Amino acid sequence: MHKNQYTPASELMRRIHGLQQALDKEALDGALIFHHTNLFYYSGTSQSAHLFIPRKGEPLLLARKSFERARHESALSNVIESRSLKEIPALLRERGYALHKIGLELDIIPWNTVQFYAKVFADSVFTDLSRQMRLLRMIKSDYEVGLLSAAAEVQNTVFAEVPAMLRAGMTELELAGLYEAAMRCRGFSGGCRMRAFNQSLFLGNVNSGASAAVATFFDGPVGGAGASAAGHPHGASWKTIGRGEPIYIDYTCIIDGYTVDQTRMFCIGEMPEKMRTAYEAALAIQDAVLTRIKPGVPWEDVYHHAVELAEQYGLADSFMGLGKDKVRFVGHGVGLELDEFPVFAPGLKMPLEKGMVFALEPTFVFPDGAVGIENTHVVTADGVRTLTGASQEIICVP
Repeated sequence: MHKNQYTPASELMRRIHGLQQALDKEALDGALIFHHTNLFYYSGTSQSAHLFIPRKGEPLLLARKSFERARHESALSNVIESRSLKEIPALLRERGYALHKIGLELDIIPWNTVQFYAKVFADSVFTDLSRQMRLLRMIKSDYEVGLLSAAAEVQNTVFAEVPAMLRAGMTELELAGLYEAAMRCRGFSGGCRMRAFNQSLFLGNVNSGASAAVATFFDGPVGGAGASAAGHPHGASWKTIGRGEPIYIDYTCIIDGYTVDQTRMFCIGEMPEKMRTAYEAALAIQDAVLTRIKPGVPWEDVYHHAVELAEQYGLADSFMGLGKDKVRFVGHGVGLELDEFPVFAPGLKMPLEKGMVFALEPTFVFPDGAVGIENTHVVTADGVRTLTGASQEIICVP
């Protein structure tokens, strides 16, 4: 049975000290954190709360609901109950915190919310600290890599069970439900978080045949009609799965808050030769790109190398999407959110560093289906280590 992990105090303080260095560099008095992703990262709880991290000294977690649960989940020393935002400035000042210049996550907080906070903190000046927080979260600790590895193991197990789930005539939604249930009973929490505005992924994609080429708003190479035009209009649909068409399963697995991303290919009957050839190209691109990844390599170089290889295979027109719906990246960071740094895209010249974790997803999309491979990897001192490990063979069932 899965047992909940609570972030140890040593891990929280390592993260907090990193942020305090950023606060000192920006000459800020502190950071006020309340968006769930960074709140969890720095406090160990996702309850309704505000975390104030000063430039120097101990942080203070002010929990509204549930205070008791926040106190239980967080390993921070200073956790108090605060039922109203309006009382927080006074509570902080009483404890000697300076509030002249405060960092907020202005990339994600709605404008009206920022305006309301500005009235409550009338004597403070807010500045954006979101990029610094994302850059700090970009480098994963051994503790975080351990959590990602545990999520990968769950997903590896479930992918091995997919052949027993398949039958001709079932809908994509039915297969998605079986796949999700198999992960759910192993601790899959769902709730895939994304940083980008107006981007949302339900949990993952199950697409068969031509449904993979259905265009969507989602910034990924493969689309899908989804269950309806509302909510999450992409991924698994009411389409029935036929024989001899590629079945593309691209799912997140989120255990204890940490997300891995993995894609595998299946078929009922025989996979069409065109699709099999393209899949072999995707595998070759993945392997060739991974051999060149190491600390110091610019992010955009990974993208350009993958595109060059797709051109050499004569498949550039189908690489990472169709026509105007192509995406201009070939991989993305993962962690507490699905779209973390690094991003392998043109124009991004930042170097790879040890401890970055990313999903690489070379994919080919055709009008009659999609094939691709995706694994989650961690950058090491001299290369990469792959965390996901389900079979990379195309699994065909009778």
